[in-house]
Amino acid sequence: MSSTAPRSRPPTSAKPVPRRRRWPRAIRRPARLRAFERAFERAAPALAALLAALCGALAIRPYATPMLAALAVVGNRRAGAIDLAAFPHVIVGSALALMSFGLLLRTRIAWVIALLLGAFVAALSWRSAQTPTLVFWAAALLIVVLLVHARRFDRSNLAASSLFALLSVGTLLLYGVLGSLWFGAGYAPAIRDLPTAFYYTIETMSTVGYGDILPRTTEARMFTVSMIVLGITVFATTLSVVIGPLVGGSIKRALEGRMQSKQRTGHFVIIGTSALAYALWKQLESRGAAVTVIAPPDRPSPYPPEADVITGDPNRNEVLETAGVPQARAVLTLRDDDAENAFAVLAVKEIAPQVKTIAGVNDARHLGKIRRVQPDMLFAPQVLGSDLLVRALFNEPIDKDTVDQLLFARS
Repeated sequence: MSSTAPRSRPPTSAKPVPRRRRWPRAIRRPARLRAFERAFERAAPALAALLAALCGALAIRPYATPMLAALAVVGNRRAGAIDLAAFPHVIVGSALALMSFGLLLRTRIAWVIALLLGAFVAALSWRSAQTPTLVFWAAALLIVVLLVHARRFDRSNLAASSLFALLSVGTLLLYGVLGSLWFGAGYAPAIRDLPTAFYYTIETMSTVGYGDILPRTTEARMFTVSMIVLGITVFATTLSVVIGPLVGGSIKRALEGRMQSKQRTGHFVIIGTSALAYALWKQLESRGAAVTVIAPPDRPSPYPPEADVITGDPNRNEVLETAGVPQARAVLTLRDDDAENAFAVLAVKEIAPQVKTIAGVNDARHLGKIRRVQPDMLFAPQVLGSDLLVRALFNEPIDKDTVDQLLFARS
């Protein structure tokens, strides 16, 4: 009968890892509820767009028919006989309905405008009825959805910004034309048709002011002031949103090369797009080192867009100077062709003989030939790998001196 000795337990000197605090099972959210919350969050842009369109339609509906009827005969009526309270409801409702397209695209600018217009519609509805109406509740629900799911509306690109800049201009034109017809009797001469209203709108928003049509009543003057202010604001915003990024991007691309070449100093320069070059770039980036890559134009680049990559022939002096080779800590030539690595070493030594050069050797048979170009260090993965494997098979010791001798065969 064999007796087994009790297993010795390792000493428990380490502190126990604290367990993650969890909610009691009774109050945890079930999986179906979490799935419903995720689905609702994904559907938030569509829900916000639907609420914006509904809120805009409800704000316009009570005033659409009277306003169209009044505009049909506005030239024969006095401004004081028209229900002026309908005008802001129609304009704000139309703008809010237009913002529904931007909410579907999840753009940040549409989120901001829809939030402001929703609050304005709720305030107008409360002021008109002095009690919560369907328009008020739709606007309130829209505001809640926009605030709760604000992070879903995070897109900001030139196409979306340009679209809403154009929509803003179109809304402003509609505001000016309808308002000019609405207050047409308060001008001298009176504005009685669409062409005259469109002409006066463009003339006022551009602040030209020929003086051929003059506002005479207080309502017409206040409306003209609002068109001037809105025209300057919308046109300035449109120029900054659409033209600004285009001009700024062109200037940035024109100056990018010069600015980066001045800032590149004390960095590493990697020449090549091989697997070894990419792996070395990742290691240096993980250590926070500044790295500039020179990628040949005839090879696909594996580097991400945020990498500092210069595409060009590494044997040309202007390309090496753009990469900041004279100010670099070291230059590593790691192309797939050993002859190209040798030529790159010669090109670097020509313009910056004081910079350390490290040449990669893909074929061990070329080791002696590349030594003739006298790089500061040689890196031969085949020699390193084979020697380490043999030492491991024969249980020979592998120390730091051995690895240094094999990893960097000094010239």
